[in-house]
Amino acid sequence: MESRESSESPQVPKKGKSKTPRKPKDSILKQKSPAEFFADNKNIAGFDNPGKCLYTTVRELVENALDSSESISELPVVEITIEEIGRSKFNSMIGLADHERRDEALYDDFETAKAREKRLAKEARVLEIQAKNAALGKKVKDFAATKAAKGREASYYRVTCKDNGRGMPHDDIPNMFGRVLSGTKYGLKQTRGKFGLGAKMALIWSKMSTGLPIEITSSMKSQNYTSFCRLDIDIHKNVPHIHVHEKRENKERLHGAEIQIVIEGNWTTYRSKILHYMRQMAVITPYAQFLFQFLSESPEKNVIIRFARRTDIMPPVPLETKYHPSAVDILLIKRLITETSKQTLLQFLQHEFVNIGKSHADRLIGEMGPDFSPKMSVKSLTPQQIVRIHQLFRQAKFDDPSGDILSPAGEYNLRLGIIKELHPDMVATFSGSAQVFEGHPFMVEAGVSVGGKDVKQGLNVFRFANRIPLLFEQGADVVTRTAMKRINWNSYKINQTQDKIGVFVSIVSTKIPFKGTGKEYIGDDISEIASAVKTAIQQCCNQLKSKIVKRIHAREQQERKRNLSKYIPSATAAIYDLLKQTNAHGSKKRRRGDDSADLLKQVSVNAVIKDTFKEKLAQHVEKVDYEMGLEYATQTGVNEEPREDIYIQSLDEDKKNFIDFQSPIFVFRLYH
Repeated sequence: MESRESSESPQVPKKGKSKTPRKPKDSILKQKSPAEFFADNKNIAGFDNPGKCLYTTVRELVENALDSSESISELPVVEITIEEIGRSKFNSMIGLADHERRDEALYDDFETAKAREKRLAKEARVLEIQAKNAALGKKVKDFAATKAAKGREASYYRVTCKDNGRGMPHDDIPNMFGRVLSGTKYGLKQTRGKFGLGAKMALIWSKMSTGLPIEITSSMKSQNYTSFCRLDIDIHKNVPHIHVHEKRENKERLHGAEIQIVIEGNWTTYRSKILHYMRQMAVITPYAQFLFQFLSESPEKNVIIRFARRTDIMPPVPLETKYHPSAVDILLIKRLITETSKQTLLQFLQHEFVNIGKSHADRLIGEMGPDFSPKMSVKSLTPQQIVRIHQLFRQAKFDDPSGDILSPAGEYNLRLGIIKELHPDMVATFSGSAQVFEGHPFMVEAGVSVGGKDVKQGLNVFRFANRIPLLFEQGADVVTRTAMKRINWNSYKINQTQDKIGVFVSIVSTKIPFKGTGKEYIGDDISEIASAVKTAIQQCCNQLKSKIVKRIHAREQQERKRNLSKYIPSATAAIYDLLKQTNAHGSKKRRRGDDSADLLKQVSVNAVIKDTFKEKLAQHVEKVDYEMGLEYATQTGVNEEPREDIYIQSLDEDKKNFIDFQSPIFVFRLYH
């Protein structure tokens, strides 16, 4: 009995090597705040790496500044400054003392003696090969010494953006910057933003990379004070953490906002992207004035670029609209029912959706079935009834939404922006009418230029969505694919590989169908947009073809005139010598006509000399050239004088009573 019990008794485990399995912890339901979600998935909002974070921060601040100025019909003045902050300065900003390395081998950029010897031997071999090539007369590239492997050292920048816009209400500033998914741009209208995050995502990145707060200075029109706020964000709670929030005296009565934030970034890798963004923004908003500055610790690396305003014609402010029935889903219908102030189903259909009148609403309700009536309470609709409404919306016929709510750049502004920044030899623009996809109105504007300043050979595609430049993932975009594959450039007398071609396409809509997590390109799968883009580019090409054909004809005409003029001296000498010889042997020839005899007599007495024939032949060439040019102009119906691009500023900025008559080429302003 005892032996059996001892055999069945558990063995005592050895000390320190317990084999008792750990019990799994009970799963706890957790949730993330919106700020925490975007902090964990910052690449969604364009914060992939330090360089991209610096670019996206600049983009968000500039676009917010433009929106703010345009909302009060103020010509935008935007100043953006990126200031490089060295490690020592950054440490002093956060109250951290500089630290000298003690254990060099601990760091990633440590180079062992063996690695250093190997690197120096490689450099010596390269120098030896270059010396031999130089002795043989071969071209030698400048030698760049290989640096020791360097660890990832953070670079910090203070980004400051100042505008002359609306400003922000004093009490709203903390939530506008410190609470994700709260803002003023969530209605259905054309907006520049992609996610509605604005500077909030930059603040989250600042919190993650430097821990420093953001500083906001703001003042609204007619305010006698300036609001100053220094805050950061509690990412886990999605609430602002306010350091300072106070009112200060506004002696100069300025209005607008100045936002200052310190982040980790990389100017070196994203310098070209940031400058391209600013240049393209100047193209699509020629009515704005931009000042861009990069201030380095080394003054020779400083960059200061001013993009001057060239017009004061601003696009209209985009209007908020109601939803089109074909563009809603079940969740949106439920939300509209919850938020509506209307009592009956008839009133709900009439007032919460666009293009549904009273008679149309009655017909729709009658089609829904016997369980529906015009006077039934909209709040009493069951989930099944809401599904039925959604099904009918998907199947029924509705008028297209109006494009009047959209705010395109305008053909005049697009043309002026292209001329201002690229200085092309030729440019053509086209603005299409409003069209519809999936219940959302959209418009496509296009410009095509040939030649220009700082333009590479071949196709240079510039893409804009709701008047902001798109610089990434260009190959998959509908504009790029259309320009590369669907346009036969040769048929428009344009050489796709040799000419410097600029293709500018701007798409505006209440819903831009972005693709990809970063929303960096517009997909090629929406036939309505693809067709509109192709048509717009073709219309520009047709205009250019007419100009190119005229230019080719003028060049041929000039070449023909040059060839004829080249032979005038030889023809003059031959004719004059022939006449002199004829005059010398005139007695042996048969009698000539009176005209010939008179000409020979003038030659004999030197009344007609060689220069006389030369002058007459030159006049004849001019006459023939003019007659051929006139005949061509008559056949083509063209009478175009050479033009020069000019920029006309407004006569009086204080004078507000005027009417603008716009065309693609000019704007005529009539003051009254």
